[in-house]
Amino acid sequence: MRTFNEKRKDKKLIRIGDITIGGKNDIAIQSMTNTDTRNLNATINQIAELKDQGCDIVRISVFDKECIQNIPLIKKAVKIPLVADIHYDYTLAIESIKNGIDKIRINPGNITDKDHIRAILNNAREYDVPIRIGVNTGSLPEHLYKIYNGPTPDAVLHAVKDQVEMFEKYNFDNIVIAAKSSDAMETVQIYRLLNNFFDYPLHVGVTEAGSLIKGAVKSSIALSILLDEGIADTIRISLTDDPVKEISVAKDILSFMGIKKYGVNIISCPTCGRTKIDIIRLVSEIERRTKNIKKNIDIAVMGCAVNGINEAKYADIGIAGGDKKAVLFKKGKKIRTVKEDEIIDELLNEIEKC
Repeated sequence: MRTFNEKRKDKKLIRIGDITIGGKNDIAIQSMTNTDTRNLNATINQIAELKDQGCDIVRISVFDKECIQNIPLIKKAVKIPLVADIHYDYTLAIESIKNGIDKIRINPGNITDKDHIRAILNNAREYDVPIRIGVNTGSLPEHLYKIYNGPTPDAVLHAVKDQVEMFEKYNFDNIVIAAKSSDAMETVQIYRLLNNFFDYPLHVGVTEAGSLIKGAVKSSIALSILLDEGIADTIRISLTDDPVKEISVAKDILSFMGIKKYGVNIISCPTCGRTKIDIIRLVSEIERRTKNIKKNIDIAVMGCAVNGINEAKYADIGIAGGDKKAVLFKKGKKIRTVKEDEIIDELLNEIEKC
């Protein structure tokens, strides 16, 4: 079976701060702050938390001069590649570049004046700052909706082609491409087209995916298909929730697809009438207390003898529940029996030894 990298198209290398995407480089996980960028402390704190949870690149909204003034201060406080999200006002892109931003995201649906675009490109070239062409089905240039009778994948491809051709005409190829839909399968269709047509790195994700559970499911559907086909250089999970949760979902997708391991993997049973210990509480607490452990280990939390050691014998460590107690085991071999109120501490102690 071919690996993800074996399936990948060899894309142009693009450097964003100290991260390089494209080629055979690791997939970079991105997120975006939901703080007001003018609130310096809140923005710095959220970016620091995102980085701590495994985010590789962070995007911020830049919508006025005060946002721009905070760019150098944010970069000084948190060492992570920083992207400016720009809409409508091309001067904000230029000033962001001059103030040290690592990458610009612009939307061809709302910055359309060619002289303005050329000015952005000239500055980006001078400062060696890449630009992400960010197209969404909801914000295409108006004439394309009429030509294609709506925001179809072909309409999206047309919008991206027009923008890329303009950039290249102006001698600029430091480009990342994103073209998203809020529909999972439409997103898959769009990125297949982009992957076939362009050699630039692709920023992949479902836009406006929704709340935590629905957004995670929708994103997982689209990304699992695309990753299985070797399509993605950087990913963003767009959730209507705390951005930190986007990182957790992204890491889980990459881990469960076998592309990159991100520490602990918890295997747990769904519980049933045989269960005599509070598995739901135990799993939640174990997940919380192991989330920052970097060891690539499988932890099994099983409710009874049926879903016990035998079913989880390939886990590195785990518990199998009994009546107000549990068997603690490693690699399918019983270590000892512990009381229910001691399970978590005993399990964590054994994880330390792994």
